[in-house]
Amino acid sequence: MGWLDGQVALVTGGGSGIGRAIVERFLKEGARVGVMDRAPERLEQLRSEFGQDVVGIQGDVTALESNAKAVDETVRSFGKLDVFIGNAGVFDGNQRFSDFPADSLSQAFDEVFGINVKGCVLGAKASLAELRKTQGCMVFTASVAGLNSGGGGALYTASKHAVVGLIRQLAAELAPEVRVNGVAPGGVMTDLRGLDSMGQGEHSHFSDPATEARLRGNNPLGAAMQPPDLASAYLFLSSRDNAASITGSIVTVDAGSLLRWTRPA
Repeated sequence: MGWLDGQVALVTGGGSGIGRAIVERFLKEGARVGVMDRAPERLEQLRSEFGQDVVGIQGDVTALESNAKAVDETVRSFGKLDVFIGNAGVFDGNQRFSDFPADSLSQAFDEVFGINVKGCVLGAKASLAELRKTQGCMVFTASVAGLNSGGGGALYTASKHAVVGLIRQLAAELAPEVRVNGVAPGGVMTDLRGLDSMGQGEHSHFSDPATEARLRGNNPLGAAMQPPDLASAYLFLSSRDNAASITGSIVTVDAGSLLRWTRPA
């Protein structure tokens, strides 16, 4: 018996990285899953691998109509919606603010906040009515950058602080019908892409094997986490039986990187 038997979830950015790991874990735990992603080849791969338990929806999280389409197609395919996972995101490459090219700053801001924050807002809006019907929940991908400095550049850090604020506000407003929580990953070997506005839209910042040693040196567990290491936190927060009294919480999965600890020489 799985933790999500009979449940239906929708995952944005579910075609790769942390999103795909969430999809795979949810399927293993008995859910059927709608997956929204901008890359059709990723969706086709999911359909080929998992068959009728997945429906793929190509779309742009920054557009309300795409989010509404994803909800509608998920409900049409599986009859309801219990869990919305707002996961799609982009990274600013740890760009220092003082070095940020002035002529691309405004466009970069719009891109980061459009995907990382607006995408969550619009996904929440599009899914709310269906989640109220099922007394369901929302789980958003925050970041350790939303809790402290040093997890990204100024734009990424500010965007993830905004996601944390959104989680807490929605949790207060939408209770008791809908629970709202977040997962804050630390450094993960995942397919987190850069900004189109900086010419890095095809660059995956954390999937390079050379990143592994750096990540291992940044936390007390000496871990270079992989996307499946995050999936259990989303599963826990999405479970009606195991997280029924949890809302407005941010579960940090960072191998202890936010702790004050003495790094080895």
